Amino acid sequence: MPYSKEHKDRTRSRITEAARILFNVHGYHGVTIDMVMAGAGLTRGGFYNHFQTKEQLFAAAVASFLMGKGAEWRDDAGIDPSALSPQMAAQMVDSYLSARHLGALQDQCPMIALPSDVARASPEVRAAYQDLLQAMTGLFQASLTAAEREDDPDLRQRALALSALCVGGMVIARTLPDSDLASEIRAAAHACAMAQISAV
Repeated sequence: MPYSKEHKDRTRSRITEAARILFNVHGYHGVTIDMVMAGAGLTRGGFYNHFQTKEQLFAAAVASFLMGKGAEWRDDAGIDPSALSPQMAAQMVDSYLSARHLGALQDQCPMIALPSDVARASPEVRAAYQDLLQAMTGLFQASLTAAEREDDPDLRQRALALSALCVGGMVIARTLPDSDLASEIRAAAHACAMAQISAV
């Protein structure tokens, strides 16, 4: 008897989540299909029922963050997309640039964990990464719009700057484990981001 669509969807999600965690920790080239399937509690033979290539799985793993762990992160940070405000933008910055986020390698945003791997990946993977950045920037822009005119051309620029400060600060901090400089970088990015928000 063939598996139901719901069963196939659940299995695909298990594989994708196992891959997301492994890619975050080991990078794209440090992960094998066997590792992913073992992490999902499945046999290697089932992989090709869901993905044609490891690269296709990589794209799915990056894309899955937005409504998976990313949604959990937003909930934990108290981000309510239906009530955005500069205060919500500040909460996003606080949470994203936190020591907790930096230390949670398995659950980190792929924009922090995988930028070098994504830069060398397929257009599909790069598009998934860009979608994450656009979603973050969109939340920042909508939050700032709550206090400003929607047609203010500076809002998009400020939102992009906030995204760049958050992601860039964390990427650099991740490369400096257990270093005072990592904390200084996060603090500097946080201060600059808050200045952008308070200028609205």
